[in-house]
Amino acid sequence: MTNYISKSISYNDYVTLLDNLMAQGKTTGQNHSDDYINYAKLNLARMHRLNKTAKLTDDLKNTLQNVKSNFIFLVLTEGWCGDAAQNIPILNLVENECKNIDLKLILRDENLELMDNYLTDGGRSIPKLICLNKTTLNEVFVWGPRPAAAQQIMLELKEKNVTLAEKGEAIHKWYNEDKTLSMQEELKNLIEKHLC
Repeated sequence: MTNYISKSISYNDYVTLLDNLMAQGKTTGQNHSDDYINYAKLNLARMHRLNKTAKLTDDLKNTLQNVKSNFIFLVLTEGWCGDAAQNIPILNLVENECKNIDLKLILRDENLELMDNYLTDGGRSIPKLICLNKTTLNEVFVWGPRPAAAQQIMLELKEKNVTLAEKGEAIHKWYNEDKTLSMQEELKNLIEKHLC
């Protein structure tokens, strides 16, 4: 795990990387098709919006005050991923609120050997949060790629064989209505159970 942590970057560096790539008409990974660039552009706008508007719930803030040991939130991500754009800004707020949690971001496609240890239903779905004890680097819990309610919607849409665009529209509609509350509740429960 040390190798991956050494390759990881901070949230601010991640946003800067995405901004710089977008200025060149690119995104992370190898696919720089028009579709992927459009996804990345939309997702960068979502992240910037959440950076300005998202707030942690009082329940999650209170839980974070009880984290006594030090932990790393190592997150597999990519700039074109819609779920990452909706969820990683919240992890940044968690890091800002709790001095005992360090958020580290790592690109999935450059680290497939790690990703393949954390598949979701056989797929390389991201973001994937791997919580590690900072001292031992032992895995404490895993979360992702999206809140349970959003995952259920995605599974139902896959069964209906809808297009990628239709899946994206439905999931982002859900995210907009949920206003990060489901993810925050899931994180609160995981932190209470494993970190406090």
